Amino acid sequence: PPPLPPPSAMLTSRGPALCTALRRAAPGGLAAFHSSARRCRGARVAVVLSGCGVYDGTEIHEASAVLVHLSRGGAEVQMYAPDVPQMHVIDHSKGQPAEAESRNVLVESARIARGKIASLAKLTTADHDAVIFPGGFGAAKNLSTFAVDGKNCKVNREVERVLKDFHKAGKPIGLCCISPVLAAKVLSGAEVTVGHEEEEGGKWPYAGTAGAIKELGAKHCVKEVTISFPAHVDTKNKVVTTPAFMCETALHHIFDGIGAMVKNVLKLTGK
Repeated sequence: PPPLPPPSAMLTSRGPALCTALRRAAPGGLAAFHSSARRCRGARVAVVLSGCGVYDGTEIHEASAVLVHLSRGGAEVQMYAPDVPQMHVIDHSKGQPAEAESRNVLVESARIARGKIASLAKLTTADHDAVIFPGGFGAAKNLSTFAVDGKNCKVNREVERVLKDFHKAGKPIGLCCISPVLAAKVLSGAEVTVGHEEEEGGKWPYAGTAGAIKELGAKHCVKEVTISFPAHVDTKNKVVTTPAFMCETALHHIFDGIGAMVKNVLKLTGK
């Protein structure tokens, strides 16, 4: 197929005046226009994505909630993802694997990042005050093999490096939904939550994850997803976790719970 026209060309249907305004607003190009407005320096936070879509990548609502709360907290954000193939591709309209398709985690994550993303290999503790991992099955499929191997899982080499480096530097780590299994595997003795330990009639459909976390040697703490008790703070290890979509509940509860996680991560940075 012919290559797509540049973004400026695709905007011409809206009129030349709009194109001119966008160029003036973003002298560095359209990518600069997509970035957050400049503000006084706050905490520098890395957000690690695992693709785009709940069943084979990052849960998009969770990623958006993380970014909104970080923006509200005055943080400077840079997004990262590993430059590796996805475990598989899911047709989200059917909930089934698309056998003939293959996708790259970094390329798919760029959809959420609006193109402003870097390879996880470039993420260093020197450049950031904290790191946050949104959930989605990509954390269990692309950032680790937890979805297949459970307690015997392996964690992506770069993900393991990032977790260990931030932990060693005493910098906070935030995780939500299924992603706390990464900390449970990599950080010995960490305290995390994925919500409840019983399904309770389907309200907590992934409650079995709590048992796997215990088998990994971590401590699981029962928490609600609601704003009243939405996040667990492991002050010793500076690990902050919240259940998010591990619970079948209203979206605003999940949004608020992620907000509490982000708020505690920012508080731990001291900025």
